[in-house]
Amino acid sequence: MEIKIERTPEQVELVKAMASKNREVAYEAQAALGDFIGPVLAEVVNQAPTVSNLFSSLQFDSEDNASIPLDLYHDIDDEDYVQIWTQNSPGGLPTNHVAPVQQEMKFTTYRLDSAVSFDKRFAQRSRLDVVSKTFTRIAQEILLKQEKTAATMILTALGNAEHDKAGKHVFRSHTKGRFLLADLNKLFTLAKRINTSWTGGTPADRRGRGVTDLIVSPEIVEEIRGIAYNPINTKGTGADGATKNDIAGTDALRDSVFNSAGIPEFYGVSIMEINEMGVGQKWNNLFGTVSDHDFAAHTSAADQADHKFLEDKAAQAIEEELVLGVDLSRESMIRAVATDSETGSEFDLVVDDQWVSRSQKIGYYGSLEEGRMILDDRVLTGIIV
Repeated sequence: MEIKIERTPEQVELVKAMASKNREVAYEAQAALGDFIGPVLAEVVNQAPTVSNLFSSLQFDSEDNASIPLDLYHDIDDEDYVQIWTQNSPGGLPTNHVAPVQQEMKFTTYRLDSAVSFDKRFAQRSRLDVVSKTFTRIAQEILLKQEKTAATMILTALGNAEHDKAGKHVFRSHTKGRFLLADLNKLFTLAKRINTSWTGGTPADRRGRGVTDLIVSPEIVEEIRGIAYNPINTKGTGADGATKNDIAGTDALRDSVFNSAGIPEFYGVSIMEINEMGVGQKWNNLFGTVSDHDFAAHTSAADQADHKFLEDKAAQAIEEELVLGVDLSRESMIRAVATDSETGSEFDLVVDDQWVSRSQKIGYYGSLEEGRMILDDRVLTGIIV
């Protein structure tokens, strides 16, 4: 991700004016650049391929006391109550709030901000690259804070999600350390079971398979690429000796995996590969903490026997990782973001006026106000590999 200011005569003149000895001229030039870059930063933040953007954006005026009518966003169940995951501060502990569907839910917002500065001499010399890197740094810091906030909420909701009949939303893979087609197939079935109508039966609008995206580690993508040349069967033929053979995927399946090494999509599900997922990585460790590793054993007989002798849950999860499944066809994960009443922009970028003339620095302060909530945790499923 990089923000680049093109070197045109108008841009060069504007940047030079930012370092003018006339304070009014310098401030006007700095404010003009901030007004121009602010909406660009908002667009960059909203389009970045991160866990944060799994949430659907809901804009509201910054002066408004916004709320959500729950009966329009959630299927009413027989108890007339819904459970909603929210946060009161960025990176804070998500809480499960139980609210009646007949009321409008007021949600809590928080401010994500960043402040940067650079020497005035870079503006005097028209160093547009330095100015561009400054704004890039603001976007990076906001994205980092959004990532932590969003991941904490998603993984906490998934780790504590449980259906009254289908059980937990997470299960262990058939074979320890392997991600097979059978695991994805089982995930589809689990998603169908937990997504019932409010009467507990088949919903009238059953769209897709309940999983549209998988958030995985590079190692899981390696497993998917391996389907092109590794066997994928999990059940034997019932025969012994030479007649009991491993079964590979179909030629069409193996060809599609082999020809698309980047794996943007597999079996009709979009693949999102992030380095924070995987054994020993921060999102994996976070999920282990919030869920207490309290899940059933792997399905294969050998792994079940191994599971029985591992009473220490922390030791049990040393070599395990999470595959996160999300259903983005339903608007259940909401990111409410405030827009400026004057400019309409989500990102507010203003001149940082803390710098006096003798400091010879130019600074900017950027912020946005948002609040995240998960209205229905049935859109979250997972596999422990």
